[in-house]
Amino acid sequence: MKLGLLVETEDGLDWDHWRATCAAADELGFESVWISDHLQSPWAAGRHGLDPWIALAVAAAETRRITLGVLVSPIMFREPAIVARMAEAIAELNQGRFVIGLGLGWNAAEHAAAGIAFPPVQERSQRLADGIECIRRELAGHRIPILVGGKGINSTLPIAARLADEWNVTTSSPTEYTKASGELDRLCREIGRDPDDIRRSVACGFLIGRDADELHRRAQRMRRLIPALTNADTAGEMGWIVGTPAQMIDALIQLQRAGAQRAVLGHYDTDDTAALEIIAEQVMANVA
Repeated sequence: MKLGLLVETEDGLDWDHWRATCAAADELGFESVWISDHLQSPWAAGRHGLDPWIALAVAAAETRRITLGVLVSPIMFREPAIVARMAEAIAELNQGRFVIGLGLGWNAAEHAAAGIAFPPVQERSQRLADGIECIRRELAGHRIPILVGGKGINSTLPIAARLADEWNVTTSSPTEYTKASGELDRLCREIGRDPDDIRRSVACGFLIGRDADELHRRAQRMRRLIPALTNADTAGEMGWIVGTPAQMIDALIQLQRAGAQRAVLGHYDTDDTAALEIIAEQVMANVA
């Protein structure tokens, strides 16, 4: 299993923290770094950060080996032809180590606040399918993988089965992942596509500590960013991987057995490079 990091732009991400995180990931051996695409924080009104696509361009120019991607861009945010042009430029900057992540979008209030249309799910699904086909046409001979995020049986999964190079869902539950992945397999077989043609990845938050005291301290730090996270137990209830390095290894191996080939770990406290060092030193080699 490959390990990547997800950085949330909407909670005040600035250039210093973005650059430091990408540099650390590049140095420590993480396979990839991903950035969210939202216009406002769910926790603090008025808080937002870097534009994700501009941030990815800077990371592409400044890193040496990591894959970069957006996880994921809501399809209503940008015209597909513009997405294709931006993706082509970023992929050229980092020798093709780029993934276009797309989804339906879910935050109606966010769209409304920005004056962006948010039609019913059926219409957004058609827009996503049409958008992927448009992007592929615009890219012509440039082969940039397209990731589709989501697990909607009647919306996202059929599009992933037909058009995605990679599929991602947010969960730390092997049972939930197995169920959604099985639905994707079924849909692939129905249209005559080999399910193995689609790379599988999973995204989830994490909270790690070498002992209970360190775990508690990290939870208290994280609470500054995510008020709903009152302690380590709450993080687990929110669907995060929580615990010691050994517990994280066990959780990741279970997801790997469920079919996940890449785990994207939510790195929300971008001041906490020490947490990344623990993963690199004590977790990474045990799930490779």
